[in-house]
Amino acid sequence: MTTRKPAYSSTVYQLKITLRDIRPPIWRRVQVQGSETLEHLHYVAQIAMGWTNSHLHSFSVEGVEYGVPMPDLGFDELGLKDESKVKLGKLIAGEKFKFFYQYDFGDSWEHEILVEKVLKVDVEVDYPICLKAKRACPPEDCGGIWGYESFLEAIRDTQHPEHTEMLEWVGGTFDPEETDLDEINKELKRIAEWQRLSLGF
Repeated sequence: MTTRKPAYSSTVYQLKITLRDIRPPIWRRVQVQGSETLEHLHYVAQIAMGWTNSHLHSFSVEGVEYGVPMPDLGFDELGLKDESKVKLGKLIAGEKFKFFYQYDFGDSWEHEILVEKVLKVDVEVDYPICLKAKRACPPEDCGGIWGYESFLEAIRDTQHPEHTEMLEWVGGTFDPEETDLDEINKELKRIAEWQRLSLGF
């Protein structure tokens, strides 16, 4: 007797991940299979946006919070449901469905995730894949939205008192308009490795 696969196993979601409250907007368009978990989507978002997975995160889906439960570290009060046990196909209602992703509870980077399309799996495509990327990700630990704006002001103005310091801090150069789609997709193929590193393997 054969077991029928869930419908979402052959489903692909085209998602637009947008960093909220920043203008001009910073966003990524990705495709992810419905059989993947929220944990998998976390790694997709980290790589596609340009974050380094250095901080805590959570998803908010219709008022329910998902993430990595860490009662041993004293974070049980967050009340997070385990993101590794929830498949996208069981959460996403269809096109135009929205949910939210927060990264770094200190800097509080809020992302809106919009389901743009629900597609069938294309056997010629190696998922996950990033189709389009607009503008660079803010540097880690820059102080959130306001800190990022101050950072950009400093690096753009050669007379700014923190101009040299900020450029040195970010590695010598930073172009807020620059993204590398090929590099993003190269890194997306390493999600399994990212996961092993996060688990300390």
